[in-house]
Amino acid sequence: MNNQESFTEFDHTLLPWLGRTMKVVDSFITRYLNEHNIDLTKVQMVLLVRLYFNDGQPQSDLALLTNRDKASLARLLDIMERKGLVVRVSSREDKRIKLVHITKKGMELYENARPLLREMIMKVQKGVSEKNIQLMIDILKQVQVNIGVTDFVAYQT
Repeated sequence: MNNQESFTEFDHTLLPWLGRTMKVVDSFITRYLNEHNIDLTKVQMVLLVRLYFNDGQPQSDLALLTNRDKASLARLLDIMERKGLVVRVSSREDKRIKLVHITKKGMELYENARPLLREMIMKVQKGVSEKNIQLMIDILKQVQVNIGVTDFVAYQT
């Protein structure tokens, strides 16, 4: 088997397509937000959405959500704090635990961005039937089960 045959075989599997698609989607979301004067990255938007619907999340949960280590998430939250979008407060039960809260400014930014999020979803799903959307969701859930990720917290609210 030569290298080209090997690559072609690999290219007909889920793994490279999942990776390529996520890179393209990440770039699309950040670019779309920036084109509409929303000064957020995709990860910052994910955090705002999560906090909008579930305020006061432990910093450790947000690290899992964003697939970042503690130091990387701390830097990201520092930026969001400087923008006035979130605040970190020590837990009353355990002072070592930092809870992240969305600010009024963060809520307003999310509410202003919500129509853009809908536009992005519509653009991404354009031409894809409801049946195929559900099939894709089911396939992605199965991929998560296959790799042992049964408790992923990304968009659970």
